[in-house]
Amino acid sequence: MSVVFSVQNLQKKYAGVAALQGLQFELHAGECVAMIGPNGAGKSTCFGCLAGQQQPDAGQAMWRGQSLLSVPPHLRKNRGVARTFQVAQVFEALTVIENLQLVLQIAQGVSAFQALAECQVDSAWDWIDKMGLRAWGAHALQSSAAHLSYGQKKRLELCMALAGLPDASQGLLLLDEPAAGLSSSERADMMQGIQSLCQNGTTVLYTEHNMDAVFGVADRVLVLMEGRLVAEGLPQEVAANPLVRERYLGTSFHLSKAGLHA
Repeated sequence: MSVVFSVQNLQKKYAGVAALQGLQFELHAGECVAMIGPNGAGKSTCFGCLAGQQQPDAGQAMWRGQSLLSVPPHLRKNRGVARTFQVAQVFEALTVIENLQLVLQIAQGVSAFQALAECQVDSAWDWIDKMGLRAWGAHALQSSAAHLSYGQKKRLELCMALAGLPDASQGLLLLDEPAAGLSSSERADMMQGIQSLCQNGTTVLYTEHNMDAVFGVADRVLVLMEGRLVAEGLPQEVAANPLVRERYLGTSFHLSKAGLHA
């Protein structure tokens, strides 16, 4: 697999406290890679820098051979990079279909003379079918997103992130705790969907605290502690790492509890 994303020497300080200390890693096309670590490890700061909400003090991030950090946040989708947040971000006053219509129309340019209901109708329904949202029923799809369950909002946010990319199969998704707040069955459904995206070519980097959404799902795992990458490798290798077990997973952690076999 070819390397499509390379993070080099990423550094970030807050009032003299180092949140990221020379972070480096690479992603291959179509990989599903989890970033884990204790609270304060630097995961959210890393995502903020890569997605553009924060500016690193030093370092570089190269996406398909081009610098990503020099691109304004609102233009990174045009380069094929999108993100989701720990708390689902959707337009709750709009319906599900309108949320997608808006995201799709933004790429074409929004005019005050256009009625949202008339924009990108076929494309929006195509994405609803691609992501399996039609199973929610017509009432849910055409009602305000405020009435969706939290799990549905997370799915809609993911769908919106994908729909905003020029070509999702060639894109990079940065997912900040995609399974947070979901039940075990919702987590399994969400992570299965993310795996399917990677099988279709999308490259995914995600953070997560639910270990059943990491082990048995991710192709590789990165472990951050105090802003540094302290371990990386196959899930089985990371689960067996003494430092990771001692300082994060716990010495009693067993692969079988997270859906893996030794």
